[in-house]
Amino acid sequence: MSNDKVITPALTLRNVTKRFVGAAGRVTAVEDISLDVREGEFLVIVGPSGCGKSTLLSLLAGLEQTNEGSILLGEDPVRLPGRDRLVMFQQDALFPWLNVLENVLFGLRLKPGLTEEERLESARYYLSLVGLADKEKARPHELSGGMRQRVALARSLAPNPRVLLMDEPFSALDALTRDQLYGDIQQIFTKRKKTIILVTHNIREAVCLGDRVVLLSPHPGRVREVFEINLPRPRRINDPELASLAAKVTAALSSHINEGVNS
Repeated sequence: MSNDKVITPALTLRNVTKRFVGAAGRVTAVEDISLDVREGEFLVIVGPSGCGKSTLLSLLAGLEQTNEGSILLGEDPVRLPGRDRLVMFQQDALFPWLNVLENVLFGLRLKPGLTEEERLESARYYLSLVGLADKEKARPHELSGGMRQRVALARSLAPNPRVLLMDEPFSALDALTRDQLYGDIQQIFTKRKKTIILVTHNIREAVCLGDRVVLLSPHPGRVREVFEINLPRPRRINDPELASLAAKVTAALSSHINEGVNS
């Protein structure tokens, strides 16, 4: 008899399909997607524009409902948004009338069962983790774009969600700031082992951050390939091995786009 323990994935997608009805008629955004997201995994979803990456993230967050198939968080169906899945968006969406500490505390005040002292301790811990312990009294307009995204990251992590969903959170930042945040994210992931799902169009970013990279095909989005990323951390965006692997993912992406054009 085997004593191996069966590990329930953090998220399970089975035959997930989502359609929208608009002026052009019915459009299938994603179709027949099946995927297991491991507990403590950094999963990155990439694909061309219109492949349904953001739609898939909205389904995982419970902001949209599937037309077919199912999504499970552990063993529970995902039907609505919940504190166990928090989304970090492209824009930091900080409240300008609150200071940095108050912004991080905002989500914690919606989490039951904590004393004010525990909320303050958690908020300050995550601000320290993102390197902003000395900025807690600053207002968002006094911070750089990269600092504001660090605050948004601390605010997303502080309530300790089971899964953090990230929707292209670095795309509006300059290259130097992105590189710094890649280092921060890897350090936090190594320390906390949070389950993270990132949507991006940047292939090097995907390979730099992910344990696995899932490549979606366009129109509608389907899982075409899954790449295991076995590079040691910390990774740097311009490391030769990383660049070589990113080139392979890019070539696969181009191949699938051309398939779609020629079919």
